[in-house]
This record gives sequence, C-alpha cells and structure tokens, in this order.
Amino acid sequence: MKKINVGILFGGKSAEHEVSLQSARNVFDALDRNKYSPVLIGIDKNGRWLLADESRFLLDTGDPKKIRLHPTENQVVFAPEGRSIISGLASGMAANSREHSLDVVFPMLHGPFGEDGTVQGLLKLAGVPFVGSSVLASAAAMDKDVMKRLLRDAGLPISGFRTIKSHEKIPGFNEITGELGLPLFIKPANMGSSVGVSKVKEEKEYMAAINHAFSFDTKIILEEYINGRELECSVLGNEEPKASAVGEVISTHEFYSYDAKYIDEKGAALEIPARISDEAALKIKTLAIETFLALGCEGLGRVDFFMTNNNEIFINEINTIPGFTNISMYPKLWEAGGISYSQLIDILIDLALKRFDKEKKLKTSV
Repeated sequence: MKKINVGILFGGKSAEHEVSLQSARNVFDALDRNKYSPVLIGIDKNGRWLLADESRFLLDTGDPKKIRLHPTENQVVFAPEGRSIISGLASGMAANSREHSLDVVFPMLHGPFGEDGTVQGLLKLAGVPFVGSSVLASAAAMDKDVMKRLLRDAGLPISGFRTIKSHEKIPGFNEITGELGLPLFIKPANMGSSVGVSKVKEEKEYMAAINHAFSFDTKIILEEYINGRELECSVLGNEEPKASAVGEVISTHEFYSYDAKYIDEKGAALEIPARISDEAALKIKTLAIETFLALGCEGLGRVDFFMTNNNEIFINEINTIPGFTNISMYPKLWEAGGISYSQLIDILIDLALKRFDKEKKLKTSV
C-alpha cells in the first residue's frame, strides 16, 4: 500500500511558536510509519518555510522555554494550484529534496499566521488537503470579538464583553467596570494560549493591561469575569461532529495562563472526566457541538467553558487547532474515550481527505 505523504506544518510568526513546536513533535512521533511518510516543514519567526531534517528538526526539546527549530537553509514554497508540491528555493539543496508532493497537510500552527485562516487560504490555493477548519471558520474562531458576536447571534451563552480597536478612544475605568464589573479580563482579540491576557482587579492595573494586550494585537477584548470552574470539551468531525467527555482544568495560577499551560509542570491539573453531573456534561457536549457548527468548523476543535456554582454554563472560546502536546487536553479527552493519539491522527487525516474529495466535485464554471 502506498504511504500517504503528510506535511506537518509548525512554528510560525506567532507568540505561540514554541507551543507549536511541542505539538508538532508529538504528532510526528505518533504518526504510524506503516501508513504515513512525514514531511516536516518548519516556519521560523521571520516567516520562512524550511524543510526540516527528521533526525534533528528541533533543539532543546526538553525545555519548553528554549525549544527551537534546528537551523537550516532548505527554504521551500507552495505554488498556487501547484499539485500539492512544495519546491525548494535554495540552489544548494540536493536534487531529491527540491520537490516533495504532499497528499495532506497537518497544520500544527497555533495563533496568528496559522490558526486564523491565513495558512488555510494558502493551502486551498495550493490545492492541497489539510486537517482542520477552512478559511472562514478559522478566522472567525480566532477573532474573539467576531466569535462572540456569532455565538451570541446563534443564541448561545457567552459572558459580557466590550471590544476596543487601537485607533479608538480608551473608555474610562469606571465606564467599563460599570458595564462588566470587577475583576475583568483584558485580552488581544486574535491570540491564543492566554498570551497577552491580564486579570484586572483594580484601577491601577487597567491601563497596563490595555497596553499589554495592544502589544499583541490592534484589537482587544474586555470580558466579564465568570467565577466558575474551567471545563473543556473536544469536538471531532465534519458535518456530523461528535463531542468527547468533559474535562476540568484546575489551575494553581491566578488563571489558566500560558505558563500554567506549557511551562510550569505543576501549573494545572487536568481531571478527566470532570466531576460534574451527567446532566451538566450532556449540556456541555451539546453546546460544544453547537459552537463548532455555528462557526462552520471542521475536523477538530476544543471548546472551553465556565460553569458557576449555580450550574450556569458559559462558552469562553473555541480553539480550531488546539494544543497537541503530551499534556494537552484535546488528545487526552479522546484518549479517555478510547481513541489513542495515533488513531486520532488517522481520523483527522481521513476527515481532511474526505472534505477535499467532496470539494473537488464542485463546479468551477457555468
């Protein structure tokens, strides 16, 4: 049987670059070599696409703060409608490495320039199947402002929020707290993994948090604080997605920050399944699927929730390319349901190929 050439795309021009490297390493290790031939494409922090050597594509893998791409000059590029071929740009590249034909791409890019529809658009132009949501759903889910508006219009439960763009006048502290209360969260609109997020408890923290969020994005979001448990549910599928068990994140930090997720091994505990009632679990699973479908997502997604002491449930956000590290909730939730890491990759690649075949049958002329 001919092996499927899987391009693993990782790194990127994002504050979540290092997380992406960790996720890519886990996907690479879990690929069934009897079915797949991996092609490693690392994107450095300058945005260059580099063909990586399987034997040494990462450095300092034991330290999540220092992990980085192994230096290489094997720069590659996708051509629009290029028959899924990546071509080498460097004249010194070996002849057999100048072109690779890919059957499917597995993007392990978190945050801007990877999870936001940009890479998805490039892959569609290149005519290559890819795992995960397409352009519109990726962009809408990444932008917390747009996401919340769409979920609100779909009648799904979200917390109060306010959006500010960099050219707009910053509303006063009293105005915002009168609307959203205290404490409140201030975040970049287009960023994941809690990068640039601050929890504001008093007025003296307000402008520093605003400026911090604006250092990562030109649009920020101010959110009402929900005092509740942090619950997560994984979704898998295209037109008829399924929801996993519900897990709970129990953070030892002020909130589930970047360090708590990826740096501090004791930063958070994951409890799978969460200790909640069957009724609450069913409601969260239903809301996870409704969120996934409302935004037009495909393939995979992890939906994050808050549940108050009164059992009120609020959707916090959806991640269309959730973390795939060895401690990430997305694969762990499916593992608890009997789907191994390798099986999960099989399913995601199959979903990508089926969507591509379906879209190929669409007319492009009248």
